[in-house]
Amino acid sequence: MRGCKIKQGVVTPVACPVAKESPVWRYTRHFPMDHSWLGNHILKQYQADLSAGSLLLPESRIVVGLLLHGVEGAAWDHALRVDNVLQKSSPATAVRQARLIRLRLESIDSSVWSVIRDGDKETATQLLFAAALRHSELLKDFLREVVVDHVRRFEGTLSVKAWEPFLHDCASRDPAVATWSDSTRKKLLQVIVRILAEARYLESTISLRLLQPHLNPAVRKALMEAGEGQLVPMMELHA
Repeated sequence: MRGCKIKQGVVTPVACPVAKESPVWRYTRHFPMDHSWLGNHILKQYQADLSAGSLLLPESRIVVGLLLHGVEGAAWDHALRVDNVLQKSSPATAVRQARLIRLRLESIDSSVWSVIRDGDKETATQLLFAAALRHSELLKDFLREVVVDHVRRFEGTLSVKAWEPFLHDCASRDPAVATWSDSTRKKLLQVIVRILAEARYLESTISLRLLQPHLNPAVRKALMEAGEGQLVPMMELHA
């Protein structure tokens, strides 16, 4: 009984439990291995931590300030829990939101942090949206699959009925999604809708009217210079 090894996608004999003259061997010997059939079912890992908050612009500016000043460890914890720099009703809420904000910020190049802290509202909000897309596969896929699909079909408003089918597709890529509770699923939808309204993809969380995205030139420039240019077509609903 002979074996096999894979080199540049082609199986060659070495040592495996598949007999050389078996149907499997005859097929793999002549045809390179191709994973394109997986299509949209490539496994992913979706996180539900998005439910901790929307873009949180005021809080994000404060967190950026802490990061730029090198606040870490005990000093970080003291700022959140004791000084209550985020002005939250409980230390637990402050810690949870600060963690989400930090994960978003650290998922994008730090060269844009000062713009988020000091830039005007539109510029800072759009860069926070870019960071949120970088951090959250759920938000990114919702924008690319649901919002873009609505735009392509010339739908004037976002249909919340698309949420459950979208989650069903997500569960095919990450089975853990199917275990999310109804309350988590509802909260995630609420937060995503709020994010899209804050980033001006929706007129409001009430009307759900879709708006034509306008990417601030300063945001485009900052993303390109930061090596985050792949986010530009996505934010313009071209991907």
